Amino acid sequence: MPKIRKAKISDIKNIHKLLNMSAKQGLVLPRALNDLYEHARDFFISEDKGNIIGFCALHLGWNDLGEIKSLVVSEQLRRQGTGRQLVTKCINEAVELGIKRVFALTYKPDFFLKLGFREIDKSKLPQKIWGDCMKCPQFPECNEYAVIKNL
Repeated sequence: MPKIRKAKISDIKNIHKLLNMSAKQGLVLPRALNDLYEHARDFFISEDKGNIIGFCALHLGWNDLGEIKSLVVSEQLRRQGTGRQLVTKCINEAVELGIKRVFALTYKPDFFLKLGFREIDKSKLPQKIWGDCMKCPQFPECNEYAVIKNL
């Protein structure tokens, strides 16, 4: 049975490897290793028998707004509930922190819609657009969907 826990610094290189493999498949955007170290506290890890099988981050972005980022589950273990457990863990932490809304930019909006998110226009997230998206090589031709959930 997989266990979910907060990430440790020793997990970051494995997170980077799995994340970039998923990025090559077009499932998530790649992230630099130094970015992952800087945001290590944001990550939850799903671990089975000592192996990282998935991860997800809750990034605090604004006054009452959090972002679910970098959701990755090992290819052979997808569709078994790990992604749902990771996102739920992030949502629970957001509630504990007093966050009122969480959003995600995703290539798989249906996954999030099943978890109670709703689709919104990216222009409703100006802090994200001006803070991160402007730096992305895919901007402004991004094909990610924005989803949000009120907590």
